[in-house]
Amino acid sequence: MPHYIYESRLLKTLEGPGPHFICGVDEAGRGPLAGPVVAAAVILKKGRIPKGLNDSKQLSEEDRESLYPQILEMAVAVGVGEASVGEIDLVNIRQATHLAMARAVRSLTVAPIFALVDGNDPPALPCRCDTLVGGDGRSLSIAAASIVAKVTRDRMMVALHQEFPGYNWRSNKGYGTPDHYHGLKAHGVTVHHRRSFSPIHYLLTGHNIWYGDESGDSKVNALIPQDS
Repeated sequence: MPHYIYESRLLKTLEGPGPHFICGVDEAGRGPLAGPVVAAAVILKKGRIPKGLNDSKQLSEEDRESLYPQILEMAVAVGVGEASVGEIDLVNIRQATHLAMARAVRSLTVAPIFALVDGNDPPALPCRCDTLVGGDGRSLSIAAASIVAKVTRDRMMVALHQEFPGYNWRSNKGYGTPDHYHGLKAHGVTVHHRRSFSPIHYLLTGHNIWYGDESGDSKVNALIPQDS
C-alpha cells in the first residue's frame, strides 16, 4: 500500500522559509484510442489524508468515486490538466502527457516546491521533480493524483458516450476493446479518435485491422469504413 514516506523525506531535505509543499502527479488515458489524456496533481498534508488511497487501477469504480470527493475536500490543493486529441496527434502521446502534467501542476492554487511523478519519464514542470516507478502504489500523493485523473477522465468519456453511443465509451472509456472496434466498423471514426494511433490511422487509410470478439480470445479481420 502507498505511504507518505517519500514526501516526508523530501520535506526534511528542503531548505528556506516554509511552508513547503510537495505534489504527486499522475495521468490517465495514455493508451485509449479516443479521448484526451488527463493528469492530476495533488498536495496532501500529513494528518489529513483520506483512508484507502491506492493506485486507481487497484480500486473499484465505486471506491474511486467514493475517494474522489474526499481527496478534493482534504487535500491542500488539487489541480487537473488535460491534452486534447488534437494535441496528442500533433506532438505524440508522450509529449501530450507531459503537457497535461504541467498544466495540472500550474493549476494548483498552492505552488509546490517539488513534484513526485509516477513512472520513469520526468516532464518539464514549473517546479523540480523526481520520478517514482510504480509511484501510484507507493506514494500517497501520487495515488491520490491517479484517482483524481482516472475519475475525471472516466466522467469525460461517459459524457462523450451520450453524444456517440455506438462505441460503448461508457464502459471501455475509449480503450481498444472488441465493442469499441465493432463500433468503429459500424460507425467509422469520430472527431474524438486519435488519428495518430495505429488502429485509427490504418482505418483512415483503408487498411484492414484486427479486433477481438467479445470473449477477447479469437481474432477477426475486418475492413473498417472510413469516416468522411
